[in-house]
Amino acid sequence: MKVSHYFEFEEHVTGGIAASVDHQRKMLDRVGVEYTTEPTLDADVLHLNVMGPRSVWHARRARQAGVPVVAHTHVTAEDFGDSFRFTNALAKPLKPYLRRAYGLADLLVCPSEYNQDLIRGYADVPTTVVSNGVDREKLAGFESLEAEYRERYDLSPPTVFLVGHVIKRKGLETFVETAHRMPDVDFVWFGHMDRSLKGRETRRLVDEAPKNCTFTGFVDDVRGAYAAGDVFCFPTHEENEGIALLEAMAAGKPVVVRDIETFSWLEDGEDCLKVGGGDDGPGDDVDNDASGVDDGPGDDVDGFVAAIDELRDADRRAELGANAAARSEAFSLDSIAERYRSLYAELA
Repeated sequence: MKVSHYFEFEEHVTGGIAASVDHQRKMLDRVGVEYTTEPTLDADVLHLNVMGPRSVWHARRARQAGVPVVAHTHVTAEDFGDSFRFTNALAKPLKPYLRRAYGLADLLVCPSEYNQDLIRGYADVPTTVVSNGVDREKLAGFESLEAEYRERYDLSPPTVFLVGHVIKRKGLETFVETAHRMPDVDFVWFGHMDRSLKGRETRRLVDEAPKNCTFTGFVDDVRGAYAAGDVFCFPTHEENEGIALLEAMAAGKPVVVRDIETFSWLEDGEDCLKVGGGDDGPGDDVDNDASGVDDGPGDDVDGFVAAIDELRDADRRAELGANAAARSEAFSLDSIAERYRSLYAELA
């Protein structure tokens, strides 16, 4: 069996989608599935990861040639908005486009049950859930970097941290406001911060963050983030799955998340601490940096402060962190890899 495993915009897309594609290819290697990264019809299955215009064209050609098409549903209008400048404006026309694009597939691969529920409203195409997974090998030896990264960013335990692109949808305002409310605790967000792609509100929040809230920008070794951080705080409003969350859990870090449907598989008080989702009201149309999300200062900050206060206790952190690590075992690449060989075999 040979698979054409194509990732449109591969040279430009970073973050969770790029990590997912990397994970998929590692899993294909593990189960011995031959693949090419070129979009070719000289394959038994065409697997598309981002349904851009080229992918849509190749999907149409594949259907005409009788080659089964698998499409990953990394992108939804709900997840796309509130990310970078102008994404709010683009989110509305994106949905009808994705409906047509996803409708060209023979099978849609969804990273979570929440994403699957969303996608059922996009296209009348069979769906299956396959987690993006967590690459434990990428984290190997992270503990050795603790002293280096704590010193580099002047961090003292217990450090509250987050990993990923700095975007408002991920709960930026809640993260910053919680730091304001807890001046004796270090908060740090490890991840890209390209100011030219950010709306005014995002830039303002970063610029006006308190001294105990650090934005590192890109870090050369993401393991350093998991070494220096003690409590993974993820106040995101919308997520298809959350690879950084899985990585934090695999690293044995206690996690605090917003209580949204995406994280329904996590048990509050056992796998994590959850803070109520709340009703955020209308989005910030002026900022053009949101998609109906306005996580204002009163948005569940009390809950995040209380959860982090609970995790000042080292024993409680250790307990939740151990539970998180055990829960993450089901998301290892070894546990998921066989799913791809099976679904390709069913289609080919």
